[in-house]
Amino acid sequence: MRVDKHHWFSRIQRKPSPNCDPRPDRRDIGLVVVHNVSLPPGEFGGSDVEALFLNRLDISKHPSYDSLASVPVSAHLYIDRRGRCTQFVALDQRAWHAGVSRWRGRSNCNDFSIGIELEGTDERPYTRAQYRRLGAVLAALFKKYPRLSPDAVVGHQEVAPGRKTDPGPAFDWPRALKFT
Repeated sequence: MRVDKHHWFSRIQRKPSPNCDPRPDRRDIGLVVVHNVSLPPGEFGGSDVEALFLNRLDISKHPSYDSLASVPVSAHLYIDRRGRCTQFVALDQRAWHAGVSRWRGRSNCNDFSIGIELEGTDERPYTRAQYRRLGAVLAALFKKYPRLSPDAVVGHQEVAPGRKTDPGPAFDWPRALKFT
C-alpha cells in the first residue's frame, strides 16, 4: 500500500465524502485516531456506515438512527470485517471524526489527525483481516508522514475521555501495531 501525491491510498476504493474541509495546516499530520462503528449497532456487513459518511443514511431504517439525523461525520478510512478498506477523505483534508477532543495539550484533533474507523464494537473481537489491513495502512502512513509513529496511534477514548469508549476493550493494541 502507498499514499499517492494527492493523499489518497492507491488500490483501495475511494468514495469522497462531503463531510470534510481544509486542515489549518495540510502538513500538520501527527496523530491517528482509531474508532469503531457498526450500523445498526452490533450488526456488520451492511452499507449504512458508508451511507452515513456520504450523507445518504435513511434514518427511518432503524430506531437508533434518529440521533444521526443531520449529523455530518466522516473518517479518512473505513476497514470492514473482511479487511476491505474504503477511503472517504483525502489525508491532507480534515475529516470530521474526533469531535470535541484533546491530545498532548492540543485540542481539535481533527485538525492534525487521520481517522480510521473499524467495523466493530467495543466488546466484540476485531478480525485478523482488520488487523492486517490496519497494519498495512499504518505502515504506509508512517512512511508518508514522518511525524507519525506507533506512539501517535490512539483510540478515540484517549482523545475524548469520558465521552467516547472506542475502539474498546476488545481491541488488541499490541496486535494492531505489530504489523507496522
